Amino acid sequence: MFDLQLEYVATWIRAGKYHSVALQMPEGLKSKATEIVDFLTINTNADFVISGDPCYGSCDILYNFKDLADALVHFGHSPIPGLQAEEDVLFVKALCHPDIKENLKKNINIIPEKIGLLTTLQYIECIEQAKEILEKHGKKVVIEKGDRRTCYPGQILGCNCSSAESASQCVDAFIFIGEGNFHPLTVALHTGKKVLVFNPFTGELKDIDTTKDRILRRRFAVIQDAKDAKRFLVIVCSKIGQKRNTVADNIIKEIQRSGKIAYKAYMNELIPQNLIAYHVDAFVSTACPRIAIDDYSRYSKPILTPMEAEIALGLKKWDEYTFDAIRSIDH
Repeated sequence: MFDLQLEYVATWIRAGKYHSVALQMPEGLKSKATEIVDFLTINTNADFVISGDPCYGSCDILYNFKDLADALVHFGHSPIPGLQAEEDVLFVKALCHPDIKENLKKNINIIPEKIGLLTTLQYIECIEQAKEILEKHGKKVVIEKGDRRTCYPGQILGCNCSSAESASQCVDAFIFIGEGNFHPLTVALHTGKKVLVFNPFTGELKDIDTTKDRILRRRFAVIQDAKDAKRFLVIVCSKIGQKRNTVADNIIKEIQRSGKIAYKAYMNELIPQNLIAYHVDAFVSTACPRIAIDDYSRYSKPILTPMEAEIALGLKKWDEYTFDAIRSIDH
C-alpha cells in the first residue's frame, strides 16, 4: 500500500558508507519494521536499530539519533523546511498511489465550481490527478503552498493548514483527499469554508459539517469546565517541531493577569499518566493541537489549547474560536 522506496534507501546508505542506521516510523508503519530491516540488512553492510518510541510526525524526529547510529532514516513524513536540517537524515515519504479518477468523476455534479485541493503527504500525488479531472469538467482548481512547515502545494498537517488559508479567498469550498476528520476539521474552522472529504479508496465524498458541530460542542463543554479553574499547568513539549516556549510564556502571563495561578512544565511525551501527579484544575497544552482535540476524554481534568484557555479566561469570545495551529514562526 505504501511505497517505502527501500531500493533508494539502501543506495543512500551505501553511498553514505554508514556503518549503523536508526529507523524511525509512525505507528501505522511499525508492522513493516522487521521487513524493512531484513531488506536493508541484505542490501547494505550496515547494522540497524529501530526506534520503538511513538512517532507523531517530522515534528517528532529522533533528534538524538547520533547516540544510536551514524544516520537516521525517517519514514512516513516530509521534513519541516522551517526547521534546521539535520545532517545524515533521510526522509522517506511512504506515498500511496490510488487511482482516484473514476471515483472523482462520479461525484463531479456535487462539487462546487471553485474548489481548493488539499491532502496529507501520503496522498500528495493525488492532487494532480484530481486537478486534471476537475478542470476537464469545467471547475476552477486552486492549489496553494503553505508556510515553512509544509513542503508541497496543497499539503496540510495536523497542526498547520496554511496552504488552505492561502487559497481560501479564491474558492467556494475545499476537497480534502484522505481519511479521518481532524485535518479537514482544522481547515473548516480556520477558513470558514465548506470542506468535502474524498476517500481515495472508497470514492465516498462527504460533508463534515455534522462532525464539525459535534466536535465544537465537545470543545465548548471542556472550556466551560475550565472557567472555574484557579490553578493551571501550562505544558511545553520538548519535541523539536512542537516546542513553543513563547506561546507558553504568553498564556502564563494571561493566566496570572486574570488573578489565577500558572505553572510551567516541560516534557517530551504528553500523555495522561504523566499529568496525574500535578495538583491543578486544568491543563493548557502548547504541544501538538491534536492532543487536546482528539484525546481530551482520556484526561481527568480539562485540557485546553492556548486559544481555548483565552476563552476560558474571558479574554476572547466563543465566536472567535478556531483550532490551534503551529506556525513556522512559533518558538
